Amino acid sequence: MKHNHNHDTCAQLVPVHFEFTHPTATTVCVAGTFNQWQPEAKALHVSGGGRWVKETALPIGTYEYCLVVDGQWMPDPLVRETVANPFGGRNSILRVVSREATHLAAAENSPMIEEEALRKRSP
Repeated sequence: MKHNHNHDTCAQLVPVHFEFTHPTATTVCVAGTFNQWQPEAKALHVSGGGRWVKETALPIGTYEYCLVVDGQWMPDPLVRETVANPFGGRNSILRVVSREATHLAAAENSPMIEEEALRKRSP
């Protein structure tokens, strides 16, 4: 019998959106701790103009991942948080939180974003 490492048998799945833009890429996949680093398990789909997207759902948790673009492993350029990997590169960090927490964080952070933008414009 295979044991699930997640003790919550009704793990809440949260929608996750991956996006990458590369005008000449022929294949884009995402590989990480959520799919045992198997790029073929999560291929992104081309959506025109060099844009690649993937909608999936993952349990709440923190994951490491890389994009695999035409066989080249790379961190996600849209993600700021990375960690060193054993191969001399970087893995992107994905923090999946509950929908409620995401909406709350967005509501709490929007005034700070506006303040920061105003501060950057001030001499």
